[in-house]
Amino acid sequence: MPTSSASTTDAAKPAASGGVQSLERAFDLLERMADAGGEVGLSELSASSGLPLPTIHRLMRTLVACGYVRQQPNRRYALGPRLIRLGESASRLLGTWARPYLARLVEETGETANMALLDGDEIVYVAQVPSKHSMRMFTEVGRRVLPHSTGVGKALLAHTPADEVRALLARTGMPAATEKTITTPEGFLDALVAVREAGYAVDDNEQEIGVRCLAVSVPDSPTAAAVSISGPAGRVTEAATEKIVPILQEVARDLSAALANTAGNGQG
Repeated sequence: MPTSSASTTDAAKPAASGGVQSLERAFDLLERMADAGGEVGLSELSASSGLPLPTIHRLMRTLVACGYVRQQPNRRYALGPRLIRLGESASRLLGTWARPYLARLVEETGETANMALLDGDEIVYVAQVPSKHSMRMFTEVGRRVLPHSTGVGKALLAHTPADEVRALLARTGMPAATEKTITTPEGFLDALVAVREAGYAVDDNEQEIGVRCLAVSVPDSPTAAAVSISGPAGRVTEAATEKIVPILQEVARDLSAALANTAGNGQG
């Protein structure tokens, strides 16, 4: 019958990119759910995506059956637990891809290099290459910290709207890791202004006394990511900062290009 044929054709219809349209739409809906905080209603998805409600309902029903989305008692839809395993694996891969770039940072700056992501309200370190100095910084891969006391946290939140930053800080609190930790929302927002103006973030003894960290975000990363170097305050001086920041920024741009190429190769 014509109606049945049209439905089948729609499900496997080629997208403009050469892929399958229904798959592209399903992943687009998952991204929109993540952008909305992980839980949305069908009407919200329809409004933001421009897709008709029947199409969204069909896609969401499939995602629910696969475990990637779940329907809440209030009839809204939330990201499902099966995505956690995919996310964890992807984070490990992202760390693996970043390691050569972190090794280059260590080679050119002499200090320990890190890569971190914003996961919910926390910073999680996904890769590290240690300095060759006997006195060096070490942060375990997988360690989670609050954003307000870290250079990577400032770099990752620098372009986030102020009301969203305030909401995050209200949820996490702002405990003092050291006497130099920023502990007020106003102070942190001022620090983010400084990051935007300078193009890099500094953790000056705020997470650990005697340690300075310089960080920049990775532009156009598929997920919010930052790279940083950390070392003793006696080595990561103001003079050293002037030399290190351009290297950090260049490596972040090169890593961004590599991740874009990886995504592009995946599409082919």
